[in-house]
Amino acid sequence: MYAVWLPLLVPLLAVPVARRGAELLPPRTAAWALTALALVLAGSSTAALVLLALDGALRLPFVAALGHFSPHLLGDGSPATVPAAVLAALALAGLGVLVPWRARRHLRELRAAHRQCGHKPGAGDLWVRPDTRPDAYALPGRPGRPGRIVVTTGMLRALSAREREVLFAHERAHLVGRHHLFLAGGELAVALHPALRGLRAPLSYALERWADESAARATGDRALTARAVGRAALAAGAAGPAPRPRLSLTATAGPVPRRVTALLNRSAPVGRVLPRALACLLLACVTLSAAAALEAATDLHNGIETAQGETGHLSPHGG
Repeated sequence: MYAVWLPLLVPLLAVPVARRGAELLPPRTAAWALTALALVLAGSSTAALVLLALDGALRLPFVAALGHFSPHLLGDGSPATVPAAVLAALALAGLGVLVPWRARRHLRELRAAHRQCGHKPGAGDLWVRPDTRPDAYALPGRPGRPGRIVVTTGMLRALSAREREVLFAHERAHLVGRHHLFLAGGELAVALHPALRGLRAPLSYALERWADESAARATGDRALTARAVGRAALAAGAAGPAPRPRLSLTATAGPVPRRVTALLNRSAPVGRVLPRALACLLLACVTLSAAAALEAATDLHNGIETAQGETGHLSPHGG
């Protein structure tokens, strides 16, 4: 059962490497890679908790009776078996409460936002909200409700006509790319393993850069896109944070100066050695985590089968 601890520890190594590696990748590739990495590591760590809790539970007489074997046939285990099982069971119980609570909170926020704009006049996917506070964001869709671009009258007044086109193209890219699903996957991973919290910022940045590049292609003007993003962020920042759903995305989020710089100065070509080395290291982390969880599950399964076989062999009614 030593392998069962690796999925819980691998994220501590993988997160710093992933943060560095994401800087060297195109935004779209970085968003996919970070989300997939977070979900695989979170899934492996959750499986490890289940195996630790199960290993301890199987040593309880009434649980072993259900499996038709005696607890002592599993062996004495290590001194950490029982404490680890208790802690794992408590962690799983906490996850069983935390994950549904966060999911319901996100759904409530989306429903409330859609109720506000669902019956208001709009132009296609655009809803202009009467509000002097400058704000704009992409509101994800939900069953029966398409995604909307929400923009306040204050934000419209803060931008020129061409800058508004950039803003709409940016937010529309979030909707078309379904970027809220990437955020939701990242939030789920963080809930399952807190060490993955370090992937939040690079994932958010990658999604905003993805939308920036989409807006630049749609308008055909990178300088205009950079100027629109900067002015929108300055206007929104001066008014203070605005309430919006946590899974919504906005052009004013993240390190805006860094995004503007990336738009104005195309990144210099990166050598192949470092990205490939980081990619190999991340792949090794993912493989190690998933393989360790599978190895631990196989080990536990084999132990149960052996214990059941020994019980049948010792029973007077056995074969």
